[in-house]
Amino acid sequence: MKPLIICRGPIRKEAMDVFDEMGITHYGILLSEKDSITYTNALAPELRTLTDPDRVHRVPDYSGATKEERQKRIQQIIRIAYDNGYNSIFAGYGFMSEDAEMVESMEKAGLNFIGPCSFTQKSAGMKDQAKRTALETGVSVTPGVNNATSLALFAKYGKDGLVKCAKDHKLDVDFAACKDEEEQALALLAASYEANIDIVNAAEIGAALQVEAKRMLTEKPNNRFRLKAIAGGGGKGQRILQSANSYEGATIEEKVEKAAANVPSLVLECLIELKTNGVGDNKNVLIEMNIDTTRHQEIQVVGNGEWCMTMGGRDCSLQMHEQKLLEVSVTEEELAAAIEVAAAAGKTAEAEQLKKDLVILQHMEREGAIFGEAVKLDSLGTFECIVDGEAHYFMEMNTRIQVEHRVTELCYKLKFTNPDDSGDYFIAESLVEVMVLLARHGKKLPKPTRILREKTSVEARMNATNQALQPHAGGVIENWSNAISGEIRDDQGISTHNPDTDVFMKYHLAGAYDSNIALLLTTGETRLSSYQRLAEILRRTELRGKDLSTNLEFHYGLIHWFIGNGINARPSTNFIVPYLTAVGLLKEQANQIDLDVAFNEIRQKYVAAAGDNAKAWAEALDAKKLLLIRPLERLFAEPHYMSGWLSMNKDNLHIADGEIKWQINPIEMLDKLYHYLNMDFEKGKPARYMIWDHDHDILTAAVSFYKSLNEKVDAADFPALQALLASDKAPKGFSSDEWLAVRSAHVGYYAGTEVLAVLMYIATETGFCELSVNPDLSITIPERLTNKDLQKQMAKVLVPPPAAKSDEVLAASGGMYYPREAPGMDVFVSEGDHFNTGDTLYIVEVMKMFNKVIAPFSGTIAKVLVEGDGVIIKKGQPLFKIIPDEMIVIETPEEVAEMRRVKTIEFLATLK
Repeated sequence: MKPLIICRGPIRKEAMDVFDEMGITHYGILLSEKDSITYTNALAPELRTLTDPDRVHRVPDYSGATKEERQKRIQQIIRIAYDNGYNSIFAGYGFMSEDAEMVESMEKAGLNFIGPCSFTQKSAGMKDQAKRTALETGVSVTPGVNNATSLALFAKYGKDGLVKCAKDHKLDVDFAACKDEEEQALALLAASYEANIDIVNAAEIGAALQVEAKRMLTEKPNNRFRLKAIAGGGGKGQRILQSANSYEGATIEEKVEKAAANVPSLVLECLIELKTNGVGDNKNVLIEMNIDTTRHQEIQVVGNGEWCMTMGGRDCSLQMHEQKLLEVSVTEEELAAAIEVAAAAGKTAEAEQLKKDLVILQHMEREGAIFGEAVKLDSLGTFECIVDGEAHYFMEMNTRIQVEHRVTELCYKLKFTNPDDSGDYFIAESLVEVMVLLARHGKKLPKPTRILREKTSVEARMNATNQALQPHAGGVIENWSNAISGEIRDDQGISTHNPDTDVFMKYHLAGAYDSNIALLLTTGETRLSSYQRLAEILRRTELRGKDLSTNLEFHYGLIHWFIGNGINARPSTNFIVPYLTAVGLLKEQANQIDLDVAFNEIRQKYVAAAGDNAKAWAEALDAKKLLLIRPLERLFAEPHYMSGWLSMNKDNLHIADGEIKWQINPIEMLDKLYHYLNMDFEKGKPARYMIWDHDHDILTAAVSFYKSLNEKVDAADFPALQALLASDKAPKGFSSDEWLAVRSAHVGYYAGTEVLAVLMYIATETGFCELSVNPDLSITIPERLTNKDLQKQMAKVLVPPPAAKSDEVLAASGGMYYPREAPGMDVFVSEGDHFNTGDTLYIVEVMKMFNKVIAPFSGTIAKVLVEGDGVIIKKGQPLFKIIPDEMIVIETPEEVAEMRRVKTIEFLATLK
């Protein structure tokens, strides 16, 4: 095997490593000029290990921007393979990996494609054909319509006009071989794609789908529906059609009309995002019921064209904007063990839900194998399902290895045994290796058995996003700590040090393709242990740079939310946005608290009550101020950290009738907080990132004091210890003088810790703990967290927009600016236009995702400051000069400070 690797990111580096381990040394890699080549400090990091220039080949863009460019690129790749002696192609998990036209071209050129063959790509890779196959094989599918192009064709030519259409466009179609009108339409459409002509266009397809949407909206007025371009994946080329009842109207018919009116433009958006709106492109778009409470699960499928088997599942429900964030394994072994644990603990509802999950997993695995056999899967594929209650529906098959494939391979390995000699076998632990073996040996490979490696695994996708999980391109990584024990880090080679100097080499996150930086994985005996290991990995990961923003803090908080609330919780795909809204509310409340004011007020109370000892008390509390305030400031600055901390400690602190009730010692809580924030004292560590030495001395002395005391007294918990310390009667083992000294030391160590209660005050004020896990593992999401306006408002709290003058609109993020929906269409706004709140001003493409930017207020465009399509813009760059309908009133710093002081006094008033 001499493969040419034509993908990028972590999978390219993984493929290089696996090929090296397999003894495949004559491989090459394809680089795109957008794949960091043209950016300073952003050369593809894989080149740090692959130093042979003859094995590096360059193209302008991997797949091209139009159908013509894609076809040219395919031929260019074939030519590169021929000219350099490559006999196989590895396309990883990018869009090229499931491009049936490309795979078929590779096969015709005599190249061995390491992945599913073109037959499988056509049968399963295109969403409409996959759904037809699923229905034919008895696989459960989501209710909807998958033949929009056929419907548009019938609407335009009539069912009896297909033959005339073929003659008019000089298309050779064997209608006699088709069993029904639907097959005739499909054959005619396939011929038009081959001839590179449009017999139906995007507008006609949109109109056909609009008719279907009206019927579906009328039948289910409370349901939302999803539109999906058939070639999409990873959330691209998909849009949500809101429910009929979300619109105003006197009758249901009026509401349906308003909802369905959006269908044509949504269809166009789907096609534009995938760049499949050109002449001759297959423009079919599916519409299906969107199950809002769904969980997203997928089954790993492996086959050689004859046999097909599964390797367990993955839960990918934790996602946002169709982009997966946290993925966790779902295995029979882990579920069976979790059922036993829940039953033993008397958690009947949890055990019952886990039993249902086990049955659903078994059904999905069975259907995945059936579907894989039906489409003659001869490599790796992913059988994707949505789970709604006790029902599951097939969604699509990804005819490629998935980004999260390591979640599966860390749980299972495959044993290939000689059918004629059970002692003759080999074991494959890498799914990339399995792909190579299947491409090389195909039907000669016997069906393997899966062997358990670990019961659970979990993967966090570390992306270049801000605290609101919006793409943030352009940052430079200047330092990245080394991976710790138990951490698997797929980072494209970014953290590879200079082999001569062992110095970290800067890396520019150009973001031309997507926001992913790395995949962080680990394993465990239970889901809890795997989450705890991932939490430790995230705690100790230090990532610093210039204009750098990642979702590292988000993952750290989210992992602790689940550890604190219920590790077996079953979140749906709509969980993350309400969760982010809850975190935003924490931030909003924290912004109103002045920690200096709070501590100084507490200090003043102690000093006022100290009488002759006022000076000593003042000095003692001054010495403790930063010990107590610094970690709180860190939580205030990183609301995701606050979310995780509150989730873990929600039962440890209560405020009732003005009294702070600690369930654990506040000194112990403070010590754990420093550890949680990775601020432990370490010699040689910069003081900025750890507890200061004098604070460390105070805290260490306090921890030692209470540890020693707990060993000498009979107190089951901290409330019992507090009750003991409240009495002046010395317990057994202490003299009266000794006990007086102990009580005095306790008062000194305890003083000032009241400020820590601000965390529970913030949680109470925001209702944070109302977002909770139920006994049956479902999650209660307070209704206010689903309010769209509040969600948008809290996103701005988490990431305040750039400071702007009242007469301009600034770019909310960097990216590529488009003033219109698509080439040839009118611009959204031009000079002199009036716009209203919610109108689209422009589109920004960030990391391959198209985002419409809407007006936050109404006004008139005085001047457009950016001209042209596809112009690179930077965050904070002025885009429009505007005349607002209403002048914005800006609060002065003094007014803000006074509001914070008043809110802080309100908090202190809750304490005695």
